[in-house]
Amino acid sequence: MSTDNEVKSSKEAKGKAKGGVARSAALSPDRRKEISMKGVEARRERATLPKATHFGDLAIGENEIRCFVLDDGRRVLSGRGLTNAIGMKGRGQGVARISANKLINSSENKDLILAIEKPIKFIGKSPKGLESASDGFEATILQEICEAILKSRDKGLATTEHDKRYVAQADILMRGFARVGIIALVDEATGYQKDRAKDALAKILESFVAKELQPYVKTFPSDYYEQLFRVYNLPYPPVGNKSWRPSFFGKITNDVIYARLAPDILPELKKAASKAEKKSKLHQWLTNDIGHPKLREHLASIITILKLSKDHKEFKDNVDRIHTRYGSTAQIPFELPEEE
Repeated sequence: MSTDNEVKSSKEAKGKAKGGVARSAALSPDRRKEISMKGVEARRERATLPKATHFGDLAIGENEIRCFVLDDGRRVLSGRGLTNAIGMKGRGQGVARISANKLINSSENKDLILAIEKPIKFIGKSPKGLESASDGFEATILQEICEAILKSRDKGLATTEHDKRYVAQADILMRGFARVGIIALVDEATGYQKDRAKDALAKILESFVAKELQPYVKTFPSDYYEQLFRVYNLPYPPVGNKSWRPSFFGKITNDVIYARLAPDILPELKKAASKAEKKSKLHQWLTNDIGHPKLREHLASIITILKLSKDHKEFKDNVDRIHTRYGSTAQIPFELPEEE
């Protein structure tokens, strides 16, 4: 039996909403609960789906393909965009139409067929910015589909007018991909390339800078300091204390070594070192797999430049020419400071 509120809601509702209220009122309590639980489950599943952070339309020939970049970094094409791109006309289930196509199936690429039959579920955005659950495909799948179609053409399997249209589209797409990779195309269409640069920098820093202090190992060879003493016309080895180094050598090392090793790595190394409970060298915060090998390679180049330089001014010019400083054109003065 309907409650007073349900009757009131039914009277106030109009059109389709009125029919929905009426159907809801006719359901048994158990059926309503079942529908409610399904709704809860659907919302819970939706909350786990990756979301599109960027979206746009990729123009290829006469077609526009809706594309997205997800919050996990995957580049995705819409199902309808995928079918349109290879010249499939009309409506229908894109997944079934693509995976059942004889030209694509004949390639015997099982991984490709599996990827087509299991689209990526994600929360996409409409041109108006509205969010909705969507199905899509990894952007690189489009290139694999084109390769499969062209291989079938080479086998003489493209016999119908439909087949020839797919082959023509695949050929156009593949020539386009030869000029610019599909990933770069999607990034440009969605505006993701600006954020991508930030992500790339973060990955570079992560690969160079260690999360824990590495054991001290002598990294800077004697040649490095000997040549620095020479270009600055200082006696080597130092008189009285062989381990003595002028204080400005530290600034020079920061500039010619760390500031030119990778983008923004110097402040990251200083930050890591400042958090350490005990005093540490900057190179102890470099990773063993990437940071230290790159440091040794860069050091070898700097030492070679030092050996080829007659004085500190020539050294400065050579370093600036061969190893441009990341992120800034300003250089610290290489001239010998006046001793107090």
